[in-house]
Amino acid sequence: MTFNREDIRESIERAGDEHWEALVRHHTDVYPESNPTPGDVCRAEAERLNGLGLGDDPNLELVESRVERVPPAVRITHVVKDREKGTRFETEPFTDYE
Repeated sequence: MTFNREDIRESIERAGDEHWEALVRHHTDVYPESNPTPGDVCRAEAERLNGLGLGDDPNLELVESRVERVPPAVRITHVVKDREKGTRFETEPFTDYE
């Protein structure tokens, strides 16, 4: 099953309110300019993770996604559980979405 926008949003929310709020502030604090919306970022992250093959592996579970503001962008790191191996790993931090 591939990841979608809602999967990423839920994963960010599981990381804690501060991560979702960082993503919202990334969009709203630059007014009147407009960074991508939280929904746009979630959609793009789902596509990126699917492109890496993480969404196609039934043994992998997206545990949480951490968002950090690094103006003018955000840095996102995903924590993934490998059910088969019983281990967790983090994706390389990805910085973008200016």
